[in-house]
Amino acid sequence: MKLLVDMNLAPSWAGRLARSGLEAVHWSSVGAPTAPDAEILSWARENGFVVVTNDLDFSAILAATAGRAPSVVQVRMQDLLSDTAVNAVASALEECRESVAGGALLSIDESGTRVRMLPLGHPRDGS
Repeated sequence: MKLLVDMNLAPSWAGRLARSGLEAVHWSSVGAPTAPDAEILSWARENGFVVVTNDLDFSAILAATAGRAPSVVQVRMQDLLSDTAVNAVASALEECRESVAGGALLSIDESGTRVRMLPLGHPRDGS
């Protein structure tokens, strides 16, 4: 699983996720820092990456377009610089590997993980 870390998370996230055994790159190493979210989603879809972000706009774009890919991981934790946040993402990705591979929105916060299958609003999604 290849992860694309969004601009709203520190570049150190890529290395920290890699130390957890995940392949990860930060958007700043592959695209323009000012790129719109739709461009980042498109790049991730075309290149087989899962987007890791703190931004709710990615899920809104997926919902509005009935997007089936790429999978998006929304990190909704307070302390985004902590090892706790990175470890929570690594654990959730391992636990939800099959769902993420099939196209999912994975939301992670202090209370746990929620998985919604793509496209959002589709009966498969459970909402």
